[in-house]
Amino acid sequence: MKTCTSLEEVRAEVDLIDTKLVDLISERSHLIHQAAAFKNSVEEVKAEDRIEFIIQKSRHQAIALGINPNMISELFKIMIDEMVEMEISEFRNADAF
Repeated sequence: MKTCTSLEEVRAEVDLIDTKLVDLISERSHLIHQAAAFKNSVEEVKAEDRIEFIIQKSRHQAIALGINPNMISELFKIMIDEMVEMEISEFRNADAF
């Protein structure tokens, strides 16, 4: 991790990380869009076991990195919920044709 020497430098580094986070979420979103094509039902889209696995994996990673696992799991829950809704919409729209 970089050691910053001023508040401005810290803020610039945080801004870079925020940009990378949005880029990574965008990549994830595009992959989720693709995943809808491989699923046969809304239940498959919801994939509750997979979601629980992802949440637990992210919590363990947070603990290993010394950050709040509750914050990480909440962020993941929000992201996953939104992406599941997007995937359900994609799945249902594919059935419309």
